[in-house]
Amino acid sequence: MKISVLGCGRWGSCIAWYLDRIGHQVVSCGLADTPELIQLMNARRNDYLLYPDSIEVTSDHAYAINRAEVIIISISAQHLRSYMSTIAAHNLAGKTIVLCMKGIEESTGMRLSRVVAEFVDESQTPIAVWVGPGHPQDYVRGIPNCMVIDSDNDAVKAELVRRFSSELIRFYIGTDLVGSEIGAAAKNVIGIAAGMLDGQGYTSIKGALMSRGTREIARLIKAAGGNELSAYGLCHLGDYEATLFSPWSHNRQYGESYIRGEQFEKLAEGVYTSKALLKMAQSLGVELPITRAVYNILFLHHDPHKELNALFTRSIKEEF
Repeated sequence: MKISVLGCGRWGSCIAWYLDRIGHQVVSCGLADTPELIQLMNARRNDYLLYPDSIEVTSDHAYAINRAEVIIISISAQHLRSYMSTIAAHNLAGKTIVLCMKGIEESTGMRLSRVVAEFVDESQTPIAVWVGPGHPQDYVRGIPNCMVIDSDNDAVKAELVRRFSSELIRFYIGTDLVGSEIGAAAKNVIGIAAGMLDGQGYTSIKGALMSRGTREIARLIKAAGGNELSAYGLCHLGDYEATLFSPWSHNRQYGESYIRGEQFEKLAEGVYTSKALLKMAQSLGVELPITRAVYNILFLHHDPHKELNALFTRSIKEEF
C-alpha cells in the first residue's frame, strides 16, 4: 500500500518507520524549513529512531499527496484546520485520510475528524482516526502494544486494521468514533493533571485521578452521543500508563515542569485541549472538575496547590 505520512515529528516519524517496517511503501513528508524534516533529510534519523533507505523523505506535499492511497496526518491538533485548507487544494478523492493526532479544536470545540470533514466529501475521501497507547522509544525497542483505528466507514476501518496490524501493534476495530476522538484527546488533559501531582509530590493519588478522570470523560462522551464505555477502552484509560506515568509523556512532563516553574518547550496537546473540552462540555451541560482545574491553573493562573486540593474537598456523593 502506498502511504504518505504528513508530519515528521516524534509520532509522525514513528508511524512512517512502523508502516515501512511492515512492508508498505512510505513517504515521510514535512515542511521544508522545520528542524524535524531537515534532520531526517540530512541524517535520516532523529532523537527516537533511524529511517531505513526504503522510506522516502520529502517536503513536496503535492507529490506526497498525489502518490498516496492513504494519507496519514500527524501534526499539532490546533494547526489542522489551516493545514487542511492548504492540502485540500489537491485532489483527495479516492484516498483515505487517517488522523494520528489527539486533540479537540480549541476555537470551536470540534472533534478533529469533523474539522477534516469540512474540507472533503466523506463518500469519496473516508476519514479514520488512529489512537491508543505507545511511545516511539518503546516501539523501536520491539516492545508491543495495542491501538485502535476508528471511522464512520466500517469497510475502511476494517481494511486499515487488517493492513496495519503486526506483532508489534495489535489493532482493534473501533466502534465509536465520537468516543475514540474525545477519549484520546482528553487523556492528555488528565496527563497534565498527573504531572502536576508529581510536581507536588502527590504521585500516590494518581490512582484516584485515573478513576475519577475516566468517569469524567465517560460522562462527556455519553453527552456528545458516543458510548461512555469508550472512556474505559484503549483510546483513553488504555493510554493512561503512557500518559500519566511514563517519563516520556510530554503532557505529564509539562504538568510537572509547570509546578516546578520550569520551561517545557515540547508540544503538550493537553494545554489547549483543556480549553476545547470545556467549550464542548458547556454546550452539552456536562461538569468536568479535573479539566476545569487544569484550565484554571494554566489559563486563569489559579494556585495549583489550592486548585488540585479542591478536587478532594468536593461535596460528598456516591461514586457511581
